[in-house]
Amino acid sequence: MLAMLLAVSTSAGVAAWAFQSTATGHAEEQAQSMPSAGEPNAADQIERGRYLVNLGGCNDCHTPGYFLGKPDPSRRLAGSDVGFEIPGTGIFVGSNLTPDRDTGLGNWTREDIMTAVQTGVRPDGRILAPIMPWRAFAELTKSDAGAIADYLISLPPISQKVPGPFGPDEKPNLLVMKVTAPDGSAEGG
Repeated sequence: MLAMLLAVSTSAGVAAWAFQSTATGHAEEQAQSMPSAGEPNAADQIERGRYLVNLGGCNDCHTPGYFLGKPDPSRRLAGSDVGFEIPGTGIFVGSNLTPDRDTGLGNWTREDIMTAVQTGVRPDGRILAPIMPWRAFAELTKSDAGAIADYLISLPPISQKVPGPFGPDEKPNLLVMKVTAPDGSAEGG
């Protein structure tokens, strides 16, 4: 359990450092949202996004099996199968980042994805889970945030509904990792 928590903490720390140091199956939308003349071409932009997603550790929280030591490459970024509990706040499960319209980001625009990654605000106005390191990702350049969005939009859609979020008093229907204070108190955040 401690090893999993350290892996999550390390991943978030590496993601924060990496992004701070780098100063939708919708073909029509994707084509319109790609860089214009003078900017990287679409393939380069998507490859840059893939690189940043890998470096940022997005797979850690958003790929089934990852927290169990057996990531499922066939469902890469399709949402976790393990929840992450923050005492007093609730249990959060890494969402499906593929462009599936029913269970993923398929109804989000490129700008919606960029805004969520950099500000923590979803298109519906909700704030992302506290474990999502959007505060570190706020340091991304607009080009890098756009590259991440372009990469996510380019993925094959995978239909996989992720459970949750669960309130502090709700019982989850999946495995959960939990942050605990050294003295056992349930203070969160």
